[in-house]
Amino acid sequence: MGQYPKRDGDWMISGIEKTGFIVLAHREYRFFWLAAIFSNVGMWALVYGRLWLMHSLTDSPLWVGLTTTASLGPLLLLSPFGGVVADRINRLRFLRITRAVFAVLAIVTGVLIATDVLEPWHLLSISLVTGGLLAFDSPSRGAMLPALVPQHHLSSAIALYSMIFGGASILGPAAFAPLVEVWGLEGVFFVIGGLYWMTVATLCFMKTDIHKPRTPSTSIFQGLVDGLKYVRRNQPVFAVILMGIFMGVFGSSFEALLPIFSDSIVSGGIGIYSQLLLLEGVGGLLAMLGVAILGLKIHPGRFYVVAGISFAFSLIALSRIDWLVGALVVIGIIGSCRVVFQTMGITLIQTLTVDEFRGRVLSLDQLTWGSAALGGLIMGGIGQYVSVRFAMGFGGIVLASAIVLLTSVFLKNFMGAQAPREVEDGDS
Repeated sequence: MGQYPKRDGDWMISGIEKTGFIVLAHREYRFFWLAAIFSNVGMWALVYGRLWLMHSLTDSPLWVGLTTTASLGPLLLLSPFGGVVADRINRLRFLRITRAVFAVLAIVTGVLIATDVLEPWHLLSISLVTGGLLAFDSPSRGAMLPALVPQHHLSSAIALYSMIFGGASILGPAAFAPLVEVWGLEGVFFVIGGLYWMTVATLCFMKTDIHKPRTPSTSIFQGLVDGLKYVRRNQPVFAVILMGIFMGVFGSSFEALLPIFSDSIVSGGIGIYSQLLLLEGVGGLLAMLGVAILGLKIHPGRFYVVAGISFAFSLIALSRIDWLVGALVVIGIIGSCRVVFQTMGITLIQTLTVDEFRGRVLSLDQLTWGSAALGGLIMGGIGQYVSVRFAMGFGGIVLASAIVLLTSVFLKNFMGAQAPREVEDGDS
């Protein structure tokens, strides 16, 4: 493999040159990666903290589902515009601002809990604000990666960045129950606020000139239209986004039901809830380690489909389990399948999208997260008026059917998609 030119501020570690960890030799990526650790741990604790908090306030599957809807609903409406903005502004400066606001809102939540004045509408309002910010924050964050490493290290940068997701999905939920036990629910949100402030501090070490936004030649609306046209022409990316939306509505939204599942079906409380989240995270981390080891041997399109179908059938199995050990095993499988599904999806999108449209395409991909808002409402409603078991099983059946159908429609374009080969010295 050819050597890349060493850039100012980069360092090398002997022995990692032939591994995916080579990307840590790039200074800006290193700080971005470290900031992502703080941010993702905070994000996971925030997601599950809100769900358990709403469950504690209302004991209602519908209200818990509405919390998910409020957190992710803005993504459905605002993400496409967030992508246009991400292609027009300095992404790093913007991320510093959004992460600071996240920190403030987490601390405000902790204060409301500590003063015993928190109401369900408070939690929904704060969730709605954070969801709106996320619609602009996520496309900017994802679109920054190609600017931090050379082209031939991009796939490794994505994989290593994705590993943070798996690790944080363990650490965040694992710390949830101990923090509640020692400091109460308010302690969780104060820690989350601190983690977001650490994110901001780390981002301040990065150079703001790593992203030079282009001067727009079109309006925001026209930029959005151009992005939609690009996605529609890019068949593999179009298929990834469609499958991701179905995953959001009928798959990922199952987490809105987990507090009730742990509290009633397996006869547990916050301790069982924390164990379920922990095993989901462990499964995700093991999956990411497997992806890192296999590296370029993985065909992202095929693994994307297999992981999605496996997730769906595991969700159906979870809906039929009423004993703890079985639930822990199955949810570990669910966690591994979901992380592989998400990682392969973002890998396909990053590598098959030109930089000019990357922010807009990634913003449209955020619809896969935003669709969980609709899913939380649907699954929460079914859980409220039918049963939690039925909601989970129904979601798994619909998801499996959708993935099989979409794969058959886009088989030639989607399954044949290949990530770009590594760029060698002398290549143009």
